[in-house]
Amino acid sequence: MGTRARTARPGPSSGDQVLYARAVLNALRRTVRAFRASAQAAEEVLGVSGAQHFVMQKLADAPALSLNDLAARTLTHKSSVSVVVSRLVERGFVRRHRSSADGRSIVLTLTPAGRRALERAPDSAQSRMLTALQRFPPDQLARFASLFERFTDELGVAGLEPLMLFEDEGGRRNGERHSRRVRGTRETKSTHKRRQ
Repeated sequence: MGTRARTARPGPSSGDQVLYARAVLNALRRTVRAFRASAQAAEEVLGVSGAQHFVMQKLADAPALSLNDLAARTLTHKSSVSVVVSRLVERGFVRRHRSSADGRSIVLTLTPAGRRALERAPDSAQSRMLTALQRFPPDQLARFASLFERFTDELGVAGLEPLMLFEDEGGRRNGERHSRRVRGTRETKSTHKRRQ
């Protein structure tokens, strides 16, 4: 009985690779555009960054029993979420208080002001992305994660610290930048009136 020779399946042509690369770039462009628009809306409506908006939404779902709990719910490192929480506490949108259960652990909750502010804003892009990723079957999500990690490795950015998206790295708080921009606009208007 003769054996049938196996024919190798042809791989993607260079033309196909261009199409696939364009599809990936377009998907990334749409994603970045959505994140930028969401962060802009958070700054304009709430006066907070996109990352702070995301944390507020997670705390609106339920109080966080600790920073570790909140970091797990945002899929972020504790150090990154700690910076965001501190800025929200300063803005009066988040409160740290002792747990009534044991009196030792710190519980994070939205303040009434935080809840009122959040009611005016749409869902954050980060919340929508997290929901979308959770809809993937586990095997597909594992493959997606593996390919994306390889992609960041090829870009040479795999070693960068994965900070929360759209949180100011320079130390200047988003609210300060927002108020300075508003104050600067008022100063420009008053200067213009004096000149007239």
